[in-house]
Amino acid sequence: MIISMKLHSTQAEVAAVCERIEHFGYKIHTIEGAERVVIAVIGVGDVTPCLESLEAMPQVEKAVRITAPYKFVSKEYKKGRTRIQVNGLEIGGDEFIVMAGPCSVESEKQIMESAEAVAAAGANILRGGAFKPRTSPYDFQGMAEEGLKLLRKAREATGLAIVTEVMSDADVPLVAEYADILQIGARNMQNFSLLKSLGKAGRPILLKRGLSSTIKELLMSAEYIVAHGNKDVMLCERGIRTFETVTRNTCDIVAVPVLHEMTHLPVILDPSHATGKRSLVAALSRAAVAIGADGLIVEIHPCPEKAVSDGAQSLHIPDFEKMMRSLQPYVELWKQARMTEAPVAV
Repeated sequence: MIISMKLHSTQAEVAAVCERIEHFGYKIHTIEGAERVVIAVIGVGDVTPCLESLEAMPQVEKAVRITAPYKFVSKEYKKGRTRIQVNGLEIGGDEFIVMAGPCSVESEKQIMESAEAVAAAGANILRGGAFKPRTSPYDFQGMAEEGLKLLRKAREATGLAIVTEVMSDADVPLVAEYADILQIGARNMQNFSLLKSLGKAGRPILLKRGLSSTIKELLMSAEYIVAHGNKDVMLCERGIRTFETVTRNTCDIVAVPVLHEMTHLPVILDPSHATGKRSLVAALSRAAVAIGADGLIVEIHPCPEKAVSDGAQSLHIPDFEKMMRSLQPYVELWKQARMTEAPVAV
């Protein structure tokens, strides 16, 4: 349920409502606006007795059921956009965000050259994998903490924020020590012990959609993170597995506006994994801006032909620079569209 208090309710009035909710055995999460307090009620079972009791309280303006199974991440819970603060950036706000870098951190030379190119091209965040989930156990698995140290060095040199993948709940504290954003890869979208631990990570989360997961399942995974204490979650559409084989995955690009209708969380698109072909990345990136994504996460590499992973979908640095220039007219229109959105008061 969502309980909307009357304007300028006192702390005592809010406390009385919270006490009544707890009497029925439900958990409470409050949102304090400039003029109004909204209380989210979380729990299981028939909420009708609680709902009727709250509606009878004079300080309550409105009590509404949340029909979506994903409570905290639904638009019913929060009408406006969630804006996530990262290293002076605001993801989900009025700036289009580009994250870029190699699939894997391979060496100091490689990650430093990539970071300098990302910054020079005007992107905001450096991506790079220190831990890599690979289909084959014989493929390169990442440099682990040594890779994290190189990412930190790149951040110190360029000022770019860092996004990198965490694969295990045991590794969350280590990765959070180095990274600004923790990425959850498609294969771990429903690793629920990992999702729970991210609630206490103290870092924003980039949650990628699973290879065969529905939008509802993606939102339920996000709910795990938010319900365990971390409200700074962004969603990533990176293509899903279908019968089509001409591309690595099938980009469900309509998922971007669909998610914006269903959730207040930012939505990022990954054109590299969605296509698997560098020749298609720029076109899909422009489409992502046009359809209203909050940002991109793109793979680049100083020498893709020698990359230890995902070379075929990684852009050469000159091509990435060209793509960033080609995005500018689309980004300007994107900004105009954002400016026309009516603000939503709590």
